[in-house]
Amino acid sequence: MSDAISAGSEPSVLYAKLLGETATITWQELQRFFAGGNVLRVAGELDLVAVAEALAEDDGAKVQLWLTAGSLRKMEVADAEGYQARDPQLWAVVVAPWVLVQERAEAPSLH
Repeated sequence: MSDAISAGSEPSVLYAKLLGETATITWQELQRFFAGGNVLRVAGELDLVAVAEALAEDDGAKVQLWLTAGSLRKMEVADAEGYQARDPQLWAVVVAPWVLVQERAEAPSLH
């Protein structure tokens, strides 16, 4: 379960809003945001929406923990080159001025 949703609890209004704003994005679409220095890369083990929620709520403790662990970081040139070469499936959500992006290994199942 994510940090934002524990067993038996409902997601916050902000979490639900951000979840609704999460979408797939291609590297082609993401390039201009990368060029502007506004892309944060979220590690696959984290809940993309929970990270976005923490940023939106200015939860410095959580954000610092992820930054220190390297599971949240500014996208680097090597990441961009890898995305360009592989064109992976990416999910993104915007928490201005940032675009948070996470690579997905496979398409989510639709239930």
